[in-house]
Amino acid sequence: MRGFARLGLRATRAVRDVGVMHPVRPDRAARLLLPYMRFGPVPATIGAMAALRFPARTALIDERGALSYRDLERRAASLATALRDRAGGDRVGVLCRNHRGFVETVLAASRLGGDVILLNTDFSAAQLGDVAEREGIGLLVHDEEFGPKVDDSGFCGQRLLAWTDSADTPHGTSRSGETIDGLMANTEPEPIAPGQTSRVIVMTSGTTGTPKGARHDLSISSLLPAALSHLMRVPVRSGAPIVVAPPLFHILGFAYATVGLGMGMPLVLSRRFDARETLDTIAACEAETLVAVPVMLQRILDLADPPNTPSLRVVVCGGSALHPHLSDAFMDRFGDVLVNVYGATETGWATIATPDDLRNAPGTVGRPSFRITIKILDEEGRELPAGETGEIYTGGGLRFAGYTGGGGKQVRDGLTSSGDLGHFDAAGRLFIDGRADDMIVSGGENVFPGEVESLLGGHPDVAEVSVTGVDDERFGQRLAAHIVRTPGSRITEDDVRAHVREHLARYKVPRDVRFVEELPRTSTGKVKAKALNDDG
Repeated sequence: MRGFARLGLRATRAVRDVGVMHPVRPDRAARLLLPYMRFGPVPATIGAMAALRFPARTALIDERGALSYRDLERRAASLATALRDRAGGDRVGVLCRNHRGFVETVLAASRLGGDVILLNTDFSAAQLGDVAEREGIGLLVHDEEFGPKVDDSGFCGQRLLAWTDSADTPHGTSRSGETIDGLMANTEPEPIAPGQTSRVIVMTSGTTGTPKGARHDLSISSLLPAALSHLMRVPVRSGAPIVVAPPLFHILGFAYATVGLGMGMPLVLSRRFDARETLDTIAACEAETLVAVPVMLQRILDLADPPNTPSLRVVVCGGSALHPHLSDAFMDRFGDVLVNVYGATETGWATIATPDDLRNAPGTVGRPSFRITIKILDEEGRELPAGETGEIYTGGGLRFAGYTGGGGKQVRDGLTSSGDLGHFDAAGRLFIDGRADDMIVSGGENVFPGEVESLLGGHPDVAEVSVTGVDDERFGQRLAAHIVRTPGSRITEDDVRAHVREHLARYKVPRDVRFVEELPRTSTGKVKAKALNDDG
């Protein structure tokens, strides 16, 4: 991260208190309950409790330096006071990259009793306008770089800037508008007692159509099982820096930012992902944990002469499929530090795969989390035995309360559909075979594109691959493989087909093979299949 080099931050200066959670003194224990009683199970409570617990510990490091938990809490409380007086009960939208402004806005707005909407920075102006109108956003906090997009979206509500490129904004304004830094500097925090509990609305990925907002009914009883599973299977330590690379508006990035705050871990954030700078940052801050999506891990593996990262103890991966060739290659390079998590925006964490799971059963997403029920059901709702593929249903995790625009997921016997197809192995480990709507029927045979992707992704001449289904007059649908060659590769279409034919059934051989310069991806690394098919 260039900001670290510029500011000269070192782990020995920014992070000192690393270790296990310290006992809470009896005279402070009661105080820790006050934020929960006031705000409920929201990020504001986690931030306030961390400030009581670890006031002098580093809470956040970004390109502008470090903030202690005490400083972060004061800034969030000041911003909440300013937003209460300015926005009233308006819903607050957050359109920001990964930096302190995102965290401060969420901690502040979740104190006010209104909903906080996390918006995807990849939204087009039209998508942004549609979502803002549907969600009833009255105040939009955004980075300066997104100003033109907001202008074109038709948004008519109030606007504040969370990040500007100006070197100094002493009066709280820039040429593009008023800043949250100015509000925090000029507002004394006041006690806030909201009339209701805020909700944080996370958007679904939205790779097709307009994204939907997922609502949850949160409580201690719904959060504790996931927290306990995490503590048992993911060896993160209180006070040890955590680099969160996925966007914070995504469920993976947001969840681990919340974990970091709750455990008193310094959050290390950068506005844009760069593989080499990420490893440099881990080394500079002596970070023990990296959170990333699979394509980020691939970018790290592609580096020539990567810097050493001896402090790295755990790498949490999620957000999209982690193919066996990638998990094996990453652990061969960095050691058995990789953890794969599976879940959904709607249902939260469902399974966690440890390094042992990934070594013994490559491709698995692990075993169910504590008190999570997962069943594989056929089209009639009957449970399938190990080894047979069906739709994945989960229960016992976060309580999905439907989409903000109406509608919900299919529910059978109290279990919610994930929309994914998968199977268990004999040891009780879950495997994801693909999205239910991604499965294609070619000549009467069911084909999961992910199986073909996994095979081709392990070929030494293939850097990246995405397999999709396209319409076919004779077979109904056929497979199309979109491939990025490795540098210097001369692999041909016939080579690709021959490789698949050698390892898989004939009906799984892609009829179309297209070589492309790059795969179009969302900010969370998911391939935009529709864009590939449109280009083809």
